[in-house]
Amino acid sequence: MSKHPEQIISRLRKIEGQVSGIRKMYEDDRYCIDVLDQISAARAGLEATALLLLEDHVNVCVKEALSTGGAEEKTADMLGAVRRFVRSV
Repeated sequence: MSKHPEQIISRLRKIEGQVSGIRKMYEDDRYCIDVLDQISAARAGLEATALLLLEDHVNVCVKEALSTGGAEEKTADMLGAVRRFVRSV
């Protein structure tokens, strides 16, 4: 269960709108640098959302696994996700 469901959904909707706007800017033959700036903003939004999800994973899933067992598996999942995220940035 997420501690920030409304925040995450709101951010994802905003990013969705940004990506749609980027497509429209490109279709309208807008200045390339303006399109790249919007891509950068959308990417920053995705990264902020990913960090919020990671925070939720640590504060909910990993904490729960520490008290009920399975902490090693949850920790390994988290570290794998962090590695993939860092490589993609």
